[in-house]
This record gives sequence, structure tokens and C-alpha cells, in this order.
Amino acid sequence: MADQMKDTVKQKYAEAALKVMGGERGSCGPSGACGCDPVTANLYDVAETVGLPESAVLASLGCGNPTALADLHAGDTVLDLGSGGGIDVLLSAKRVGPTGKAYGLDMTDEMLALARANQAKTGAENVEFLKGEIENIPLPSEAVDVIISNCVINLSADKDKVLKEAFRVLKPGGRFAVSDVVCRGEIPEAVRRNMELWVGCIAGALEENEYRRLLANAGFVDINVEPTRVYEFSAAGIDDVVAREISGRVMGAFIRARKPA
Repeated sequence: MADQMKDTVKQKYAEAALKVMGGERGSCGPSGACGCDPVTANLYDVAETVGLPESAVLASLGCGNPTALADLHAGDTVLDLGSGGGIDVLLSAKRVGPTGKAYGLDMTDEMLALARANQAKTGAENVEFLKGEIENIPLPSEAVDVIISNCVINLSADKDKVLKEAFRVLKPGGRFAVSDVVCRGEIPEAVRRNMELWVGCIAGALEENEYRRLLANAGFVDINVEPTRVYEFSAAGIDDVVAREISGRVMGAFIRARKPA
């Protein structure tokens, strides 16, 4: 099941990257899920995206804006888990400046190609895109100051491993600051098994208290889960029974935590 999920996610995000390369907005799920209202709309201020390639903006499939909320400083090293077309990496690179570094990690060749093309268009020299999986981060321990991610951890079938890897690569005192989809209460098993809704950032969402528990298990402290948007789903593109089951119970959230110094 885990391998099937990974292959499906990779396929859908490859398709999204190719759409963007063709000048269309990328999408990764059914109408009313990730890729269109209500999850991905209006996340970035126009002032933030000035100077970014249009293809970086079109490829944004997130559920928040972690770069606006993360406490980034000049000279920081930042890692974006599941960096897609690179928008959050490029925004982070501006924030940390020439003495800092922004890494993007993605498993999809098409997204990496798109991200590197976007990097070339901006001329950003403090950026590096890595190929790999967020469950096995290809960086040494204690390598980064801040981990960001935008609506990606919910896509993993092994979130416990993702969070333990995040803890490993953070320096002591390092910050975890991600946007992700969470849920309140139980999500029906039929939704959990729906591959399209998994790819669409819904079926794999952790219950918010489970997110806190897994972060604590990994060793994090100062854990905070702050809902930013509660999603209302229409039946467009989703079975109407499923839409009723998940509407108002699935939300975008900003999740913060810290590795003890």
C-alpha cells in the first residue's frame, strides 16, 4: 500500500509539473481538494512573488505560506521537504541572504527539473535542489537551522519516519515550521483508502493531536498546531457523501516545533 501511494503521488506531481511547463496551473487532486479552492488559493502576497518566475507560482500546490511564518534569519540554512516547483525555496533564499543556504528536497524528476529551471531564471546562487524522499533525507545530521514544508508531509505513508528524519537533520535549537493539512476527529476509512483524496492532500492528513504526539515522540519540544483555514468541500469532483463527511473537519494548519538546544 505504501509503495502504491508513493508511486501515485509521484505520478500525479509529475503530471502537475508537466502542466506548469506547458503554461497551465498545476493541480494534484479533485476539484475542492489540493490544487484548487479551497486549499491552495490566495496563499502568497503579490509583493512576495514579484520577481519570481510565473512557473514557480503556477506550480505552488501548498496549503499555506511557511516562509512568511517561519522565523528565518540572514545566514540560516533552510530545508524545504517536498519542494515541488521551488517557490518556498526561492522565497527562503531571499530571506536568508547570500550568507545562508536554501535546500529543496523532492522525489519527482519533473518537479526537480522545473525547480532548477526556476532557480536559473532568478539567478539564485544560495539554492540547491536535492533528489530524495522525505523519509530518508540526503543530508548529514545537524545540517540545517530550519525545516519548512508546504502540504507535503500528509502525503507520506510513514509520517513517524519523516518527523524523526527532520529532527535528525536539524541543528540543536533548530526550528520546524511547516504548513500541512490536519483533521479534527476521525476521518472515515473509505476516505483514508481513496487514492485520489490521498494525492489531493485530504486522506493522509493527521489528526491534530496525533501530529503533536508524533512530533513529541521524535524529540521535539514547544509544539504548536495552529489552524489557519477550515475547508468546506463541495461535491464537485468528490462523492457528495464524502464531501459532507470531511467538510469543516479538514483544515490547513501551521505546525511549529523546536529541537532542544
